[in-house]
Amino acid sequence: MAKKKGPAKKKSALRETFDVVLWAVIMAFLARSFLIQAFHIPSGSMEDTLLVGDFLFVNKLLYGPKIPFTSVRLPGFRDPKPGDIIVFKFPDQKDDFIKRCVAVGGQEVSIHDGVVYVDGEAREEPYTKYIYGDRPHGAARNFGPITVPEGHLFMMGDNRDNSNDSRVMGTVPWRDNVQGKAIFIYWSWNGEKKYPRFDRIGDIVR
Repeated sequence: MAKKKGPAKKKSALRETFDVVLWAVIMAFLARSFLIQAFHIPSGSMEDTLLVGDFLFVNKLLYGPKIPFTSVRLPGFRDPKPGDIIVFKFPDQKDDFIKRCVAVGGQEVSIHDGVVYVDGEAREEPYTKYIYGDRPHGAARNFGPITVPEGHLFMMGDNRDNSNDSRVMGTVPWRDNVQGKAIFIYWSWNGEKKYPRFDRIGDIVR
């Protein structure tokens, strides 16, 4: 007399489904930890390069990913450099920030009437925005000079009159605090007008 195989088959199917879901979760965790991570723009400090409601991917492999739950950073392809748009944490802060790297360890930074000087040379920054126009605005327009400590980054928002950055928060020890480099926008939502910004989807972050 043949034995019934229904329950065994059902158990096997449930186990197979569980295994598939488990592996999917593991792969997603590894990808997020070592390769790429999603990030959204919550403030206007990087306008008009990045807008509130932009969703982008961050390359964690470029600078070397950190091993989860440790302070160990694996070797990367290169170190951060001026011009990179980077997701990071300021020391003693829990939130992620996204700003542009202006200078790296050993370089001198100063700002005079809104013009950024690195090692005495004025930087051409066509991407910057000043919401107060030509009106002076304290530390946002004048700062330094300071020499960036070795292993640190000097970070600034492109919206120079509306950004809490290294002018206020200090430099960033990048090996401990950097998440990765912004690469491209995969979605953008205009919260005020309640519609997608289709023209921004797929834009490379520069």
